[in-house]
Amino acid sequence: MNGTWEAWGGVILATIAAIPLAAATAWWLARRHGWRAALCDVGMVVGTAPWLWMILTPKGTGRSVNLVPLRDLADQLSDDRVIEQFGGNLLVFAALGFLLPIRLPWFTRPYRVLFAAAAASIAVETTQFVLAIGRHSSIDDVLLNATGAFLAALLSRHWWASREVSDQRR
Repeated sequence: MNGTWEAWGGVILATIAAIPLAAATAWWLARRHGWRAALCDVGMVVGTAPWLWMILTPKGTGRSVNLVPLRDLADQLSDDRVIEQFGGNLLVFAALGFLLPIRLPWFTRPYRVLFAAAAASIAVETTQFVLAIGRHSSIDDVLLNATGAFLAALLSRHWWASREVSDQRR
């Protein structure tokens, strides 16, 4: 985790500074759509935007891509930044995965969250590649991003499982 604060401290501070604005936005949305929807909507944005900022921050020019599953993961196991790489990629769409089934009943099937997160991750990896911002686009990032969202959806099951049962009875 050497150098993490130096590289991303600004993103962390900006995210913390945005919390009052997020709270005000949630309050405003709650007046129109209810608290559950407002907190989910704001939480998905606040929980995902900083990660996207990090992922889309240029690191120079050029591009590289890996479409062979598990190749980059195997290489990262020997890297001293393995926790940052694995943990960060699992967290990119975790807020989305956690809150999406609470917000929208259609996503109470975790595989739907998995596919939505995979699609979003493919869009991010494609954007990195197209913009040539010095980032490595990898299918392994897509796998980890989608897995993180899927696991987060399972963690939030307590808040949406009862809705799923009542929705099926209708």
